[in-house]
Amino acid sequence: MKQGERWLLPDGVDEFLPPHAVPLEQLRRDILDLLMRWGYELVIPPLIEFLESLQSENGEDLNLQTFKITDQVTGRLMGIRADITPQVARIDAHRLPTDLPQRLCYLGPVLHTKPDKFAGSRNPLQLGAELSGHSGIESDAEIISVMADVLKLAGLAGLTIELGHMGVFKALADTAGLDPDAADKLLDALVRKTEYEVAETLDQNNVDGTIRQRILGLLSLNGGVEVVNLAKKVLAGAPPLVGEAIESLDGLVGLLADRIPGINLHVDLAELRGYRYHTGVIFAAYVPGEGRAIAWGGRYDNIGSRFGRRRAATGFSTDLKTLITARRYVPESRPKIFAPAG
Repeated sequence: MKQGERWLLPDGVDEFLPPHAVPLEQLRRDILDLLMRWGYELVIPPLIEFLESLQSENGEDLNLQTFKITDQVTGRLMGIRADITPQVARIDAHRLPTDLPQRLCYLGPVLHTKPDKFAGSRNPLQLGAELSGHSGIESDAEIISVMADVLKLAGLAGLTIELGHMGVFKALADTAGLDPDAADKLLDALVRKTEYEVAETLDQNNVDGTIRQRILGLLSLNGGVEVVNLAKKVLAGAPPLVGEAIESLDGLVGLLADRIPGINLHVDLAELRGYRYHTGVIFAAYVPGEGRAIAWGGRYDNIGSRFGRRRAATGFSTDLKTLITARRYVPESRPKIFAPAG
């Protein structure tokens, strides 16, 4: 690096300066107050841990986003967290163990090896809430309701919540006999909505007949809440786990309609973005003017097994800096006072 460029930040690494930093801090305080009113207790995990504590089962995508360093004390490999959710699962399993449902919230910096979108930040301020110890759709509905309240507090209007279910894909992939690498390739193709790549992956793995048509059918199962009933018809006769997943989506739609009156719900069974540790209902929030989700989450019932204590869990997260940007906040100009020295 040239001497005149030493002040430059790495690509994708940003910072907040006056006058924008103060509104961000105020929003942080207001959101944490809101989460605690909902009954979520604040935890502050460390930025760095031993690598195995920061990862999850089926979490290769999370592994690729994690910076690794060597601990100079123990010689063990450590990671700078890319996601706080596994840390909360560790805390629930060992630091705050209980057989009862537990509500925890957090807010802190994370670091990504690559931005998750074009020109995106590699150092988000991740904010989220996790509800552990309850496997029913009632906890999914609560988490989504909390997320909606957070976005409303942030001044965002016109909210659309998109619902999907990782269980549908996983049950179909298992029935097709796909190995983990083939399943990941198929999942990526479905997320990108590239029918040609989906068909090609199925061909490469000799998936044909009814199961092939059901997997290809996921690409067309998107739209309003009526898609849930359509999915029951299109996927009739599929493995029982598929039917159970569709029924849970149907019940969740009803709960959300009651809890968040007027909410715009969208269902997409091929919208499977998120970390691979998700196991059930997944969701994302969109607002007009933003080309990507501004908050997201889902159920991850298996993540605690890595820490020796498997617990049902669901949660959401967002980037606090994204919320400030999305609401197009224009900070108030404050007069400055100049005083003579001495």
